[in-house]
Amino acid sequence: MKLLAGKPGWTVTADVIVIGSGVAGLTTALNLRSSNLSVLLVTKARIDEGSTKWAQGGIAAALGPGDTPDQHKKDTLIAGAGLCDVAAVDVLVTEGPEAVRKLIARGAVFDKSDSGEIALTREGGHLRNRILHAGGDATGAEVSRALLAAVQDDDGIEVIENALAIDVLKSDAGRVCGVTLHVIGAGSRDGVGRALARAVVIATGGLGQVYAQTTNPAVSTGDGVALALRAGAEIADVEFIQFHPTVLWRDDSLSGQQPLISEAVRGEGAELVNDKGIHFMKGKHPQGDLAPRDIVAIEIFKQMKESNSPHVWLDTTKIKDFADRFPTIFASCIANGIDPRKQLIPVSPASHYSSGGVKVDLMGRTSIPGLYACGETACTGAHGANRLASNSLLEGLVFGTRISTDIAANIAPQSEPSKSTSNDFLLSPAIKMTLQLAMSQGAGVMRNEQSLRETLTTLEQLSAHTSNEPCIEAWEVSNLYLLATAIVKAALERCESRGSHWRSDFADTSNQWVKRIVQNYDEDGKWSSKLEDVKL
Repeated sequence: MKLLAGKPGWTVTADVIVIGSGVAGLTTALNLRSSNLSVLLVTKARIDEGSTKWAQGGIAAALGPGDTPDQHKKDTLIAGAGLCDVAAVDVLVTEGPEAVRKLIARGAVFDKSDSGEIALTREGGHLRNRILHAGGDATGAEVSRALLAAVQDDDGIEVIENALAIDVLKSDAGRVCGVTLHVIGAGSRDGVGRALARAVVIATGGLGQVYAQTTNPAVSTGDGVALALRAGAEIADVEFIQFHPTVLWRDDSLSGQQPLISEAVRGEGAELVNDKGIHFMKGKHPQGDLAPRDIVAIEIFKQMKESNSPHVWLDTTKIKDFADRFPTIFASCIANGIDPRKQLIPVSPASHYSSGGVKVDLMGRTSIPGLYACGETACTGAHGANRLASNSLLEGLVFGTRISTDIAANIAPQSEPSKSTSNDFLLSPAIKMTLQLAMSQGAGVMRNEQSLRETLTTLEQLSAHTSNEPCIEAWEVSNLYLLATAIVKAALERCESRGSHWRSDFADTSNQWVKRIVQNYDEDGKWSSKLEDVKL
């Protein structure tokens, strides 16, 4: 199965193609250059417009006095609700500190304490202060800046901006040997072309735009996961969609990317209150307002339902020097008519992060030879059923390094693409809003069999709205459709509540479901799934 597109009008080659310019893609590209491999870095918009720059909280790593990777591991396993791949967590927490040091060596500047040491804060699920931050609440932007500067200084990395990766190319032997691209803009590479390489790394970020309201930028339409799916790669854990509990509520009619109120704000003392002014997280969890995100999001959902209100409130009025500590959030609040130094901030959950994605091993290899995945696109198993706060940037750093090491050691000769006979597939852009609303209403924070089946019925009806006019919007909505279908099917199959997957009809966590749901989509457009034991 592949997306309907025109015939490629141009060809470019490199040793490795990296799709995505967030922390995962940039880290992979830079480390590949250490092995003298040429890199083609493909990014959907401008090179600095991915999800990484929106990361407010920071990077989690055991760098503080008395902190250890083992303590970081314990917090990660608790947040993951029994579904973490322990070996993947070990890799994340033990290789994380060195990955952060390397990032600092590349020029990333983190906030310092009065004593001159790197300032560390705490976020939900962490029992120690281990979150590095930059510019108060602009960590992602600083990480992106440092990595981009290094990439732009390297002549061995060619960057193609405003390019959507449509489908992978495979050899007769089934090995990935490139991708088809659509480049928006003038020049010899305008329109559809093909990029050939000896290995392909997908690092396209998240799929938040599957939902009506999200913290993700507009480019986060899950293109990488959908591309891997159509190529025959396995995906896993996609039912575990993390809803960030505190997103600035403005109006239910507003869709797309919404302003995020970082968890670090609660780490500095902010409290969640309901319409009656009651601090409702007190007594609900030992960590109160800093409980893991799934716990907080569900409690907010319950409070909203009880009061029939579209939001709860975040009280930040006691935080000293709010505007200096959180300049980005302060500016966002002021722009929306709220002064967080004096007023409560209306907040509600919105889709934020996918703990699942393309299933990979500890070296980032997918089930298809020559194809790798990294960052939010991938499912390493490190996040389990719910990602621990600020482990995402760390995962991109750690596994981007591992992927580049594996490619350098095992890269195959360039092979020629086979003549594809796959069926073409394309849906109309007109279905996008209906799809997003159906997912938010039926497969959001709280789900049940009825809501999920109604959503699946809506998706099946939308599949009839096909298109014969290839364009960015049609490719994106076709990707969203595949991902929405995968999420709903997995959510229906998992008959329990665990981590960021909550079923009102199966409210308890079941030991029978210490399983990973692995899905596959074949060339005829048929879905299949299997259960795999979690590697504890």
